[in-house]
Amino acid sequence: MIKAQERPQAAVESQAVDKVRVESKASSLVTDRDLTMVRDRVQELLATPATPDQIAAVNQQLGRFARGMVAVGARCVCGNPLAVVTRPQLEDGTPFPTTCYLTSPEAVKAVSRLEADGIMSDWNTELGSDPDLASAYCRAHELYLAFRSALAQRLSDDESHIVGISAGGMPKRVKCLHALTAQSLVMGPGVNPLGDRVLGLVRPVFDPQVCRCAQPWAEASIQENQQENQ
Repeated sequence: MIKAQERPQAAVESQAVDKVRVESKASSLVTDRDLTMVRDRVQELLATPATPDQIAAVNQQLGRFARGMVAVGARCVCGNPLAVVTRPQLEDGTPFPTTCYLTSPEAVKAVSRLEADGIMSDWNTELGSDPDLASAYCRAHELYLAFRSALAQRLSDDESHIVGISAGGMPKRVKCLHALTAQSLVMGPGVNPLGDRVLGLVRPVFDPQVCRCAQPWAEASIQENQQENQ
């Protein structure tokens, strides 16, 4: 048996060529225009970093401290955070691959119902039989990586421990609809086909343009100010 370090040079070169082909195929899904869009979106988000009030609201939504939160990526029409942007490297140095994070309790509940219905299994089967969907899903993965890379560069974060890792099971599987939905909310429609599909399916119970928050943002701000003045 030939050990890995003793493989014939031809075999090593063949593997290197295969790797280049795979990387080229993946990168070809993302255009220069896509990358410009990603960089512009990151710049836009970091231009309005998370405020103490927003962080407090997200802490309440999650029931814990929101580590690494740098911006609100999507808001309800009332102003409540729906999804946040988390830095690639947390304050203690921990790598964190899930850059787009769904926080709205109403959204999380609606998406969880879809997962409980077993829809992810159906979509995994569809990914294996529909090359167009598989290609679009792979593109979503590449855009996720590009978004996080642009974020890491702006924040001087090290993402070397999570290179190639996105979220939600991308690019081959569907493992978490919450992560896919968060990407669609943060990066906009047309980026993640399954995240967009989720938003369409849950619209009767969750819609960013229709406030169904248990505590709308204006009400939350008034109550918070009253507590501070007491």
